[in-house]
Amino acid sequence: MTDTETPILNSARTAVHNRPQAVEAAEIPPGHIIHHGAVDGVTGSCHQLFADRDNSILIDCGLFQGAETSPGGRGHNSLAIEFDISSVRALVVTHMHIDHVGRIPYLIAAGFRGPIYCSEPSAELLPPVLEDALKIGISRDAALIEKFLGYVKKQLRPLAYNRWQPVVAQAGGRLDIRLQRAGHILGSAYVECELREQKRRIIFSGDLGAPNTPLLYAPKAPRGCDELVIESTYGDRLHQNRKERVRILQNAIEGALKDRGSVLIPAFSIGRTQELLYKLEGIIHRQANRNRKNNPWRGLPVIVDSPLASRFTEVYRRLRPYWDAEARRLLRRGRHPLSFEQLITVDDHEAHLRVLAELAHSQRPAIVIAASGMCSGGRIVNYLKAMLEEERHNVLFVGYQARGTPGRDIQAYGPKNGYVDIEGERYRIRAGVETISGYSAHADRDDLLGFVRRMRKRPQIIRVVHGDAQAKLALQRRMEAEGLAGRVVVPAGPVAHDSV
Repeated sequence: MTDTETPILNSARTAVHNRPQAVEAAEIPPGHIIHHGAVDGVTGSCHQLFADRDNSILIDCGLFQGAETSPGGRGHNSLAIEFDISSVRALVVTHMHIDHVGRIPYLIAAGFRGPIYCSEPSAELLPPVLEDALKIGISRDAALIEKFLGYVKKQLRPLAYNRWQPVVAQAGGRLDIRLQRAGHILGSAYVECELREQKRRIIFSGDLGAPNTPLLYAPKAPRGCDELVIESTYGDRLHQNRKERVRILQNAIEGALKDRGSVLIPAFSIGRTQELLYKLEGIIHRQANRNRKNNPWRGLPVIVDSPLASRFTEVYRRLRPYWDAEARRLLRRGRHPLSFEQLITVDDHEAHLRVLAELAHSQRPAIVIAASGMCSGGRIVNYLKAMLEEERHNVLFVGYQARGTPGRDIQAYGPKNGYVDIEGERYRIRAGVETISGYSAHADRDDLLGFVRRMRKRPQIIRVVHGDAQAKLALQRRMEAEGLAGRVVVPAGPVAHDSV
């Protein structure tokens, strides 16, 4: 690539020369960890693990979203790579959500040419994820995007679950990794890292999933480790149980049928959309087969208005061998949870505008699933602008809403008949607003505690990351009260964390 291709890429390179140094190289022992993201919130996941002072790996390289910024603070570039990558030998990706992979183009722009390790399903998902991220955040230049994707595909190293892979093989600094199912989205993994000479095992949880997540096997706790870096997105709360989640989802749809309005569901294109389709197919299958005249469920459209979500849903269908046993049983019975009769996909922009106009001005009930999951962009924004001020519509949140996003404001102020600012315009929230916490793909407090409780060898140190301050503190206190580790710490930025 040349320096004239895009100023954004140039800024990524410039940041490399201006990045702060957390510690001197001579002070870096094997197993040293620096957190470059997901320490002041739930986005921007990026952690650096050193095999020795000259060799390290990154676990994730994600995008900051909403009001969250890089650990350097608001004066720093939330996109550029602001740390030294000269020792980085490999990138290990836990899963394909943008807050875990969104800065990979900037990492490549900064000169990283090492292998990118991820699970086999994730390797299928990563190129389209990054293609979309490039189009939104960097450039719509097809040639430039193709160059980036060429680098990514060349550097990708898919790994099977539960197999050790050497990533650093230097004298005195050997580091192996192993991926285990995390149950968060298809292909998600937690990462076991083994420092062979030190006989020390460090685990990075990535995002852990909740039990009974559609299509996915639940995560199994490892035998144990010496140090654990664990997410805490829902570390201070519990999800609703499975029956309660289905009941709330069904009630929201029944309300739409009664009011002749739409249910708008902001959802990430990977994982959440496919899980919702799975559940909606089950509800519609039961309700539409009831023998009553004028059954409204039989003609209720389920609209996925997102080219990316449609693309990922197709990948999910191809990856059926990775589905859990329950999903495969449905297939054997002739059910198709990701391609049922009432499912409508909207790809091109003109079709999107036609569907939007019809639903906004007609009295036809519908379920609409559109990105982005936090309402910070994508086609869901157009639906919100057209429908938020009408009482017959409903907005249903099924995932975490980060600080500073429109989704968080709608979630907080909608029940109070408040307002939200979207793209510089103020909208009164008259539509109904509901949240189903149980449909989050994240583990809740008890799931996170259970992940550690089931370890035969408890960690000496647990680092609690990837959560709001309240969630991290609550999880830390519970872990300390149960004696789940020698020390439970909440790291700060790349310099302050060294005190732990």
